[in-house]
Amino acid sequence: MTDEKFKAAPLKPEITIAELNKVDIRAGTIVSVEDVRGSDKLVRLIVDFGDHQRSVLAGLKHERPDPRALKGKQTLFVVNLQPRKMMGELSQGMLFDIGYADGILPVLAVPESNVPNGTRAG
Repeated sequence: MTDEKFKAAPLKPEITIAELNKVDIRAGTIVSVEDVRGSDKLVRLIVDFGDHQRSVLAGLKHERPDPRALKGKQTLFVVNLQPRKMMGELSQGMLFDIGYADGILPVLAVPESNVPNGTRAG
C-alpha cells in the first residue's frame, strides 16, 4: 500500500560494509513498560536479549495510546550505542522503529516470526 501524501527523504550518504557491520541490531522481547518519572514522553522498556536484560528508554508516550501494549512484543534494538542518561536514568540501547525520522506515526521493526532473543540482524 502506498501513501500518496508521503514523500521519501533523500538517501543518506553511502557507507562501507565495514561501517554497517559496526551497528549491532538484535531481536529482543519487551518484558515490561514503565513510565519514566518526570517525563511526559519517555517510557522505560525492560528488554530480554536472551543472555541478559537491558533498560532502553524510548519516547513512546505521544506515539501510542497505550505503550504498555508493547509488553511481550519482539522487536529490533540497536544494542551497541554508548549508554545515555535521560531524565536521570540510563538507556542501554535504542528501539529500532520505522517512521519516526520521517514524521509519521512510528511502527515497530519486527521479525517475520519469533527468533531467539539476542539474534542479530544483518
